[in-house]
Amino acid sequence: MSDVSSTVLIEDADRALLALDPVKRRLLAALREPGSAASLAKKLALPRQQLGYHLRALEQAGLVRLVEERKRRGFVERVLVAAADAFVLDPAMLGAGLAVDAQDRHAAAHLVEAAATVVREVTRMRGAAEAAGQRLLTFTIEADIGFAQPQDFEDFTGALAKAVAELAARYPRLPDTRGYHLVMGAHPAVANRPAKPIN
Repeated sequence: MSDVSSTVLIEDADRALLALDPVKRRLLAALREPGSAASLAKKLALPRQQLGYHLRALEQAGLVRLVEERKRRGFVERVLVAAADAFVLDPAMLGAGLAVDAQDRHAAAHLVEAAATVVREVTRMRGAAEAAGQRLLTFTIEADIGFAQPQDFEDFTGALAKAVAELAARYPRLPDTRGYHLVMGAHPAVANRPAKPIN
């Protein structure tokens, strides 16, 4: 694998459109390992001149970077590599944040906004940690549950909120502690997806 950050957050529409272009997406995938226009033309079965245009656009946008230049039979061959193994689009690009009531724990808009914030903040922090040669310490807990009736849903969320509040009180965020933001949410399970045990 290349020695690049594994994840980069794309926060502007122009870069997002470049990354989502079908040909450029194929190039970004192929350039997880360094390559030149000539090697990519063979690998992707595309004209070298066409690839040159796409590669220049990707390089100007900072989505690929130059690894080296090699002299080949009277011309200079440029070897490029993707700026990351994966690119994450900032959900905020699609518009301003949703108007949500932060106190309404059952609002779908609140869950979507919280999830978008997690995507944005964790991707940024992961990139910064990788640039510093460090690992971002996070945790994820997932479980599939079932409710026989609406009151079960209310009872579960009430009990969960109480349990989290009690546990959080044992680990207060103080000036000399490393602060963490805990987000918990649930949505209806996707049909036909295998259930996940708690992990």
